[in-house]
Amino acid sequence: MSEEETNTETSATEAKTLTTRDIRVSDDEREHVVGVLQKAIGQGMLTLDEFTERTDQALAARTRGELNTVLADLPGLLHPEAAPAQQAAGVPGYAPGQRLELNAKYSSLQRSGPWIVPPAVVVRTKYGSTKLDFTQARVSTPVVQIELDSKWGSVELIIPRDAAVDYNAITEIKLGSLDDKTGTNGGPGNPRYVITGRIVGGSLVIRHPRRGIFG
Repeated sequence: MSEEETNTETSATEAKTLTTRDIRVSDDEREHVVGVLQKAIGQGMLTLDEFTERTDQALAARTRGELNTVLADLPGLLHPEAAPAQQAAGVPGYAPGQRLELNAKYSSLQRSGPWIVPPAVVVRTKYGSTKLDFTQARVSTPVVQIELDSKWGSVELIIPRDAAVDYNAITEIKLGSLDDKTGTNGGPGNPRYVITGRIVGGSLVIRHPRRGIFG
């Protein structure tokens, strides 16, 4: 094989290894992220100094991966096509198409803090309770599918204020209740939590995080 052919093959191999994190960003994307940072400072998630520093980083970013670093620790504010390389950083992640199954049978189950959320979550609750707090969750997709199978139990979902839910595909609520305190059903939001499944003899509560030290 000639040197020219070798170089061509090497270049093709390198091109194949590129991900969406390596894609160049436009001025519009940089300005969008600056707008997100402005929302974050308005919600008390950033100080003025942090906002200034991250704005400078966003405006200097060349790729989606670089642009996403200024949002990585802000709940629910990841670029949908430039999620952190979690496994490469030593943090457990999920393969494409993989889903997380959570089971609470005669028990209580809770997820909170910076937990990693896959594109699909199945919640099975029977005579138990499940509380999923997405406030600080690391969500790598713009849409999260949540399938409920709740029998005589309670499910509580806490979503960030910039997020939204869609529970129009819940197939059955029997001897149970659904209380949406966010008022976001069917509206815009990022990320968007699409809830399906059924609730029998139990309750589903959807709310935003409470403000103040007693939240």
